[in-house]
Amino acid sequence: MNIKSIAATAAMTAAVLGVAGGMANADTFVPLPGGEKLGPGVKLSRVDESALISPSLSANGAGRVAWLSGRIFADVSQTPEGTPGPWKGPTNAPGTNNSSTHGASRVSAGYIVGCQVSIADNAISAGVGASLSTSSLGASGSIGLKLGPGEVKFVNVEGVDIPKPGVYWVDYKDVEMNIEGCGGYAQARSYAVVEIIGDHYSKTTLYGAPFSIG
Repeated sequence: MNIKSIAATAAMTAAVLGVAGGMANADTFVPLPGGEKLGPGVKLSRVDESALISPSLSANGAGRVAWLSGRIFADVSQTPEGTPGPWKGPTNAPGTNNSSTHGASRVSAGYIVGCQVSIADNAISAGVGASLSTSSLGASGSIGLKLGPGEVKFVNVEGVDIPKPGVYWVDYKDVEMNIEGCGGYAQARSYAVVEIIGDHYSKTTLYGAPFSIG
């Protein structure tokens, strides 16, 4: 092999390594399946869900960023009209019927995020240990999470009140979620909840498919 061939081979190798390195640091688009759940007086469905996973700018191995999108539809056939006040039950007593809607039926959407812990269906139903906490979308339109090993957080993205029967939806696009402090694998899955107030309170929950955040 002559000098020109050696040089050409070295250049080609460097180019391949450069492409491979770029791919390793590239964003990862994750399309996610839709779903549907029937509950008392409501049909809850999810469409167009996806996540775009990016390396964190901190580049410390414990951070990553997910850009989240999705649409939630709630077709509600039964709900008391109007907003009757902070209490929901027939006795009008504090906390009646265990509703968290503060006076109106409501549909809301968010994500369950875990660090080095399973968030499969059986783990959710078991309460995912005693490490649950909640966060919400900030004024900047982004969510910042600090997650340690074995920790799980519920993140509320968006919601809308349901003052009367009809079709309601929650639509979000490229919501930024920054995760810091998780040195191991991180996983997330979406959830959508419809709470129907009144004498016969009900809660219908639709979970999405779990996906890796790296």
